[in-house]
Amino acid sequence: MSKVYLKEQEYGKDRVRLAKVIRREKWHDIIELTVRVLLDGEFETPYTKADNSMVIATDSIKNTIYILAKQLSCVENIEIFASEIGQHFITTYSHVHKATVSITKHKWTRMLIDGKYHDHSFLRDGDDVHDTKVVVSRKGIIIESGLKNLLVLKTTGSAFYGFLRDKFTTLPDMDDRILSTSVDATWTFNIQSIASITKIPFNYIFESIKQITLHIFATDNSASVQATLFLMAKNALEKHSQIDSVRYELPNKHYFTYDLERFGLKNTGKDSDIFVPFSDPAGLITATIARVKSKL
Repeated sequence: MSKVYLKEQEYGKDRVRLAKVIRREKWHDIIELTVRVLLDGEFETPYTKADNSMVIATDSIKNTIYILAKQLSCVENIEIFASEIGQHFITTYSHVHKATVSITKHKWTRMLIDGKYHDHSFLRDGDDVHDTKVVVSRKGIIIESGLKNLLVLKTTGSAFYGFLRDKFTTLPDMDDRILSTSVDATWTFNIQSIASITKIPFNYIFESIKQITLHIFATDNSASVQATLFLMAKNALEKHSQIDSVRYELPNKHYFTYDLERFGLKNTGKDSDIFVPFSDPAGLITATIARVKSKL
């Protein structure tokens, strides 16, 4: 009979929905999060011996998230909030060796009413989100943050030609096309110590990388998605010394011209203005761009 062992495990609470209202007299902010906490450590016995004596109930994990959200003032900074949650489990329970905390921050944009920002009213003007994954262990901390689901499109300023051709190639060269993608970007922070976390302007870096992404997308005369992706990541790394690498995932959201020649209407070249959106199948361009480590 083969011998088996518990190779690895994680468990915890997923999809914990949380909203916190931050009141500064009449001026309010709303923070809405979805949180996941997974724990690793000395949890072999509940799997192998049906002994739950070391199990921290997932309901207790959920309660801990809400309690810390009430007690802490850093909830709007999800990287710091995630690190606080992770450190709580590491310091409270000696048999927890690692806590992985993932947080998605949902978008609420302040309403502009009569030319002024309203003090307590918001709207959701897009599906893009700010997220983070923080791994806290007794060896240190790892923080990755990201921008997800940012849907962008431009009607010109993009080409794709000169690619390899063989007997299976049917795609024509394109010197001008619609370019659309849903941006997923993830960046990894260079964390020197847990104490240094509070000195990193996480929210500013998120907004800056978002603006870099939009600016390069809009202004780059794109020779390919690959070339535009590299330029986005290069600019982000050059501006922010706190990050070591940036990964982009950029699926093509295709818009193809519709054949109207059969109806006696020209819809090609400079006369093309009727397109059909195609979501599947889609090209997917991914790359991780990292900082070159200096030699000592």
